[in-house]
Amino acid sequence: MCSIIGYYGNETAAPILVKGLKRMEYRGYDSVGVATENDNEIEVKKGTGKVNEVNSKVQLDVLPGKIGIGHTRWATHGKVTDLNAHPHPSNSGKIAIVHNGIIENFEELKNQLESEGYSFKSETDSEVIANILQKNYEITKDVKETILKTVSELQGHYAFVAMFENGQLAAARFHEPLIIGVGQDDFFLSSDVLGFIEYTDDAIYMENGNFVILEKDKFQILDFNGEHAKYGITKVSKEFGDAYKGDYAHFTLKEIYEQPETILKAGEKTADEIKSTADYIRHAKNIYITGSGTSYNSALIAKQILSKYAKIKAEPIMSSELQFSPDIIEDNSILIAISQSGESADVLDAVKIAKKANCKIIAIVNLLTSSLAREADVTIGMNCGPEIGVAATKSFTSQLVILYKIVKYLNEENLKIDFNQTSQSIGKILENPTNVQKTAKELKDISDIYVLGRGIHYPIAIEASLKLKELTYIHAEGIPGGELKHGPLALMDDNVFVIIINPNDSTYTDTLTSAREIKARGAKIIGISDVQSDVYDYWIEIPKISESEFPILEIIPIQLLSYYAALEKDTDPDYPRNLAKSVTVK
Repeated sequence: MCSIIGYYGNETAAPILVKGLKRMEYRGYDSVGVATENDNEIEVKKGTGKVNEVNSKVQLDVLPGKIGIGHTRWATHGKVTDLNAHPHPSNSGKIAIVHNGIIENFEELKNQLESEGYSFKSETDSEVIANILQKNYEITKDVKETILKTVSELQGHYAFVAMFENGQLAAARFHEPLIIGVGQDDFFLSSDVLGFIEYTDDAIYMENGNFVILEKDKFQILDFNGEHAKYGITKVSKEFGDAYKGDYAHFTLKEIYEQPETILKAGEKTADEIKSTADYIRHAKNIYITGSGTSYNSALIAKQILSKYAKIKAEPIMSSELQFSPDIIEDNSILIAISQSGESADVLDAVKIAKKANCKIIAIVNLLTSSLAREADVTIGMNCGPEIGVAATKSFTSQLVILYKIVKYLNEENLKIDFNQTSQSIGKILENPTNVQKTAKELKDISDIYVLGRGIHYPIAIEASLKLKELTYIHAEGIPGGELKHGPLALMDDNVFVIIINPNDSTYTDTLTSAREIKARGAKIIGISDVQSDVYDYWIEIPKISESEFPILEIIPIQLLSYYAALEKDTDPDYPRNLAKSVTVK
């Protein structure tokens, strides 16, 4: 994944581009670059590292010109090098591009171009776009015809912005996000509204298979057949521009601490949609729930609470796996698709498969203008504000609350839950993190952590291990408590830490027995519980609360533990290596 941005207006472009890239850095942070057009010449500056680092080295923001493009990269094709960083100029230097996505036929196109005398400086698939554009522009002498001819040759999922030496900007979208920001005297092109929200809240969410050409004081949006496309201007919520750390050291910590408020806002503006979803579920032939990463872990929780409290069966499906067994989806069923960004490629592909089977699509997303929201029959908003930290925190608990609210509509008698009490309990955990910080110090030199949970706590164990992996780079694995003797017990020795998720509910006694079996093999035990036990080497206390609320509560101390352990290991909790927030490519 990458962030792309373009600017066309009356102000100096480079400072605007650099500021936009900083706000979108969660989408990619291996390298960064900017190109501007000035006096019919294109100048490119780029390098490896984060935006501030590269800007300090090469002064990206002092490039002249009022038209420009910029990019932060998350490497897919080619290593993290200066040459592989975007923007990529064409051979002539008269066109430069930034690109998000993957060109599947780039090798074929590259071989053809090389046979015609074009040379390549990078290992990327993206540079192919720049040279195809040059080739086609030299033939057509027209930007519109150049784009049409180019997109007809490209295979894969992509969004790109192209800057021409004559001062025109063009951008095309095919299964990757691309948004136009419409200002009073200027235009923006971006993969995220954060790229321009400081300057305008008027946005056009480009439809798939469309492209735009920006010229002085005007723009035109066309489809890949060259016909004028319909579009609407949407007012973007200003809260999505509030992506600042404030007094917090990292976005991740800020977002962890926002959860007492965000769980109360979850689904708040889409209460009717939650009720509609419950009605759909009541009459559904089958219910499938899909997501990737943290969102898939939410789907696992959804299965448990639907079964326990509403006596309804649901099947969680990992989004990336559905393409290999699409026949699982039966006609006229429901697919609940969960995605923080609403742009996850695997989730969108799962939705396409379900739509072919005439399924109703329920989307649980944070951004109501995302691709997933536009594909859905019913959309429920997490309403938790921008989540910049790559590791999901507040979006996870917001997803859980929405799922609980759906189940509550289905059977309020069975599910007694007070979200105000849950919010207060989260606040109690957060108000004094000293014990968590002390425990995190013990993890600095550990190579393996296992997280054990039973029943509904097992999906939380999986989510906990994911947080630890993402933020600390420690190998972490979730274990179902009942399977301990069926393999995992062989891994237990005095070099291992095991986190036991063990609130005082129906799973408590069996899980405590498992903890004793682990400790007998020499492993250190971290207990997450509302009850202290002598089996725990380290006890992280959670407040006493009703059994139904424990899954929302018990992940909070592990989010904190992962964050503070990351600091101990001197890793950046906001931007884990090799990961990006919105996985829009396969």
